[in-house]
Amino acid sequence: MDPEKEIQEIKEKIDKAKALKYRAEAKLEELQRQKQDLLVELQKLNVKPEELDKEIERLGKEIEDLLSRAKSMLPENI
Repeated sequence: MDPEKEIQEIKEKIDKAKALKYRAEAKLEELQRQKQDLLVELQKLNVKPEELDKEIERLGKEIEDLLSRAKSMLPENI
């Protein structure tokens, strides 16, 4: 293979790798911002990240209980 052509191909691969790295870094920054926003929101809700699963489960049960109470308050023939 022609050395100049090989050099050109290597340059193109390097440029492609640089572009991929740039996109990955930008995506990482965006994900870190989203994570920080979520942590702030959890703090406002007084929920610790490690307790999130328990809180979701608790809220699910609360929703089920409220729906059940609402249904029980409605007349059955409606």
